[in-house]
Amino acid sequence: MQKITPFLWFDHQAEEAVNFYISIFADSRILTITHYGKEGAEVSGRPAGSVMTVAFQLAGQDFVALNGGPPFRFTEAVSFVINCQSQEEVDHYWEKLSAGGDAGAQQCGWLKDRYGLSWQIVPGELDGLLADPDPVKSGRVMQALLQMTKIDIAALKKAAAGPA
Repeated sequence: MQKITPFLWFDHQAEEAVNFYISIFADSRILTITHYGKEGAEVSGRPAGSVMTVAFQLAGQDFVALNGGPPFRFTEAVSFVINCQSQEEVDHYWEKLSAGGDAGAQQCGWLKDRYGLSWQIVPGELDGLLADPDPVKSGRVMQALLQMTKIDIAALKKAAAGPA
């Protein structure tokens, strides 16, 4: 059992959201689904027999989704980072997770999916480019990054190289 498990509060779309997420990530699956009984339904206001929680894995990482009602919403204060190895991988996750969500309002590889959950789609090379010991070079990379919504690895490398 994993020591720490992210617990995601949804209004009523936990199962729908989990099915969306597991369709995107390899090595992903639903582990268990629990339903509200009479007692839980009375306290929560959710219908008896409706889905209460969905335990699931994304890329081997355990999560739990709860249908807890409308009191709480996701904010950018918590996000999930997807470390990508190629532009194709960045493009894949960007396209899939932004479908029906909001990919244009944020910068530097951040997007909100259709459920309001924030994701950062980040190429593995980014840290090395930003941590370059040459402050002029890393500054050019940061300047380029700040102009992007979806991250373009080739454009970051071009910025790092500087003017031709």
